[in-house]
Parts: sequence; C-alpha cells; structure tokens
Amino acid sequence: MKTTISLKRLVPGLIIGPASWLGPYIVMNSLFLPALIQHLDAPHKIELVALFSTCGMIVAAISNMIAGALSDKTKSRFGKRAPWIIGGAFVFMLAMIVASVSPTVPVLLIAWMVGQAALNFIVAPMVAWIDFAPKDGRGTASSAYGGLGMALGNNGFNVIGAMFLSQFRLGFVIFGIIAFVGVLIAVLIVHEPSSIDNVDAPKQPKPKLTLKDAKAIFPGWSVGRDYYLALMGKLFQGVGNFAITGYILYIMTDFLHRGSQTQSSIQLINLIMLIFGIFMGFVAGPVSDKFKILKYPVGFSTIFLAFGALALFFLRDNTGIIIYAFAAGIGMGMWNSLDNLLNLEVIPDQNRVAFFLGVYNLGNTVTQAIAPVIAAAVISLFGFSAIFLVSFVFSLIGGILMLSIKSVKR
Repeated sequence: MKTTISLKRLVPGLIIGPASWLGPYIVMNSLFLPALIQHLDAPHKIELVALFSTCGMIVAAISNMIAGALSDKTKSRFGKRAPWIIGGAFVFMLAMIVASVSPTVPVLLIAWMVGQAALNFIVAPMVAWIDFAPKDGRGTASSAYGGLGMALGNNGFNVIGAMFLSQFRLGFVIFGIIAFVGVLIAVLIVHEPSSIDNVDAPKQPKPKLTLKDAKAIFPGWSVGRDYYLALMGKLFQGVGNFAITGYILYIMTDFLHRGSQTQSSIQLINLIMLIFGIFMGFVAGPVSDKFKILKYPVGFSTIFLAFGALALFFLRDNTGIIIYAFAAGIGMGMWNSLDNLLNLEVIPDQNRVAFFLGVYNLGNTVTQAIAPVIAAAVISLFGFSAIFLVSFVFSLIGGILMLSIKSVKR
C-alpha cells in the first residue's frame, strides 16, 4: 500500500523546503558568484561564468541521478529522503562558507562544485515528497512545491540578496546557513514515515546486474516518450528563463546601464515575480485538481516568458523591465506550480519516482548551467541583445514539447 502524508504536514514542508535550497542557490548563482568572479578576475568574467556553469552542469547531472537512485533504495527509520536531504544541506552550507573565503578562482571553482553536488542530494529526494500526497491533493502539493516554494526561492530571496551585493562574501555565509536551517525545518515538519519494511524477514540475495538491466535504467522511446518530451520541454524552457536571469546583474550594468539603480531594478523585478508566483501557487494547483486540467497551463505558460524577453529586447527601459517582470512572473508562477505534477503523471516507472523526478528536476540546475554557456557564446558573437531572442525561441520550443504529450489529455 502506498504511503501518504497529510497535506497539513506536506504542504508547509513543500513550501519551506524548496524555498530554502533554491533561494540561497539562486542568490549566490546569479548575484554573489558573478560578483566574486568579477572581483577575482574582471577581464575574464563572462568566460569564467560559462566555465563555472559548464562544470556545474556536469556535476549536477551526475550527482542528481545518484541521489535520486540512492534515496529510492534507502531504508531508514527517518524515511527514504530525509537522511540525504539533511546531509546534502549540511555539506552545501560548508561549501558556501569555503567559497566565501576563496582567494583565487580555482579554489572558488572547487568549493562551488562541491556545493553543486551537495545541492542535488537535496533536490532529487525532496521533489519526491510530492508523491506522498493523497491522490486528490497532488495538484495542491505540486503547487505548494513549485508555485509557492519555488516562487519564494526564485524571487523572494533575490529581493534580500540584492542588499548584499557590496558584501557578497558575507552573503555566501549567511545564505548557506539559511539553506541548512530552512531545509532542516522542512524535514522536521514533513516527518517522513520509516522506510524499514519487514525487518525480521530474511534478506534475499541481490541479483547480479546484467547489461539488459543497465539499459533499462532509461526506458526506450516507446515506453518513455511523454517523459522525454516533458524533460526536453523543461530543458528548453529553463534555458529560455535562465538565459536572462543568469546574467541579470550584467544585463543591468552592461546592457541597460542602470548604474546606481542596478540594485533597485533587480529588487523590483524579483518583487513583482514573487507576487505573481505566490498568487499562482495558491490558484494553479487547486484549479488543476478541480477542473482536471494540467498540460495546457504548463505548455502555454511559456508564451508569457517569451513575451517578457521581447519586452526587454525592444524597450530597454523601466517600462521594459516592468513588463518583463509581470510576464515572467505569470509564466514562471504557472509553470512552477504544475510542471512537477505533469512530470509525475508521465513517469515510466512508479517504483523509481525520486530517480525520474530527480532527472527531470535537473532542469532547475542544469539549465542554469547550460544557459550561461549559450548566452556567453551568443553575447561574444552578437552582443547582449541577442540573449533575449534566445530566451524567446527556447521558451516557445519548451511549450510546444509539453503540449505534444499524449497521455495527459488536458
């Protein structure tokens, strides 16, 4: 019988948990890391951001799959997910403290890569908490995680983080500690049931892993078609989003020339996106549960992202910034509220939920790595303005892929 957890416990944990790891990571990745890189080696800052992103992508991809697979098989009195989540949060905090005192780029790179690995030992197990929700409350649980938790993480923390731009080394320490404490609180609230079953039953010998078993880790297209479409859709949509947010500091300083208004502009964008993200977090999940509609809002949410990118491209002033914030806030709020639930519906093997959800949620970390690499190449060839066209195209492709899913009708 499938284990469920009451929404009274699950929802608060699904809000606090992702906000606690994603918020500090977003602040450090989009603000503190670029600022520290610029401090250590200003002439090569664009190339170094791309290097950190590439290395981070590789580490995130490997560690995410390992973390998901390990948590699926974990037997402990604290549950499958909690031990890995707490351990990952603790190591992430330590890595960010080391990053704060890094005297050179190589030391910073090592600390950042350790943090990337640790972060994914939080992400992959935590997103699987959604599967603990009762059947008629899965939309609400998904909305709590993506709509409210990730809205607070993506935008709420940046409002505060912008205040530490002049003290970015201290920012690494403070937000690393916030990540650990917040994740610990979420784990205590959810209070996973024990995953130890039949402790007195004799242990069966483990079968040897064959080549056929290894190939079955990822099922073929005929079995996993909709899952792969969802995964590709998230990757494209993520690149569309992070192509802009990953370079938001440099966009404000080098492209829009905001000067002394850089901090207030970043805070304004994140405040508007936070408001709309929270609103969608309250509305999208319950509406999805009531009207049994899921694929369409996820797919069409990318139109708002694409429109926001064009607003910055054409206007390049306060009006463009505000329109971008409104459009991206609505689009990301709707997407974050429901995309995890859509993925949960198309997972090809329900016995490996954390693994497949973890791979899917690489879209939250890997795309933050891929996007700056693509953006750096585009900037070097065509200038800053071209990244908004990249955002537009990638966002639309992501939506089309989501709408191509067949097993979820609406």
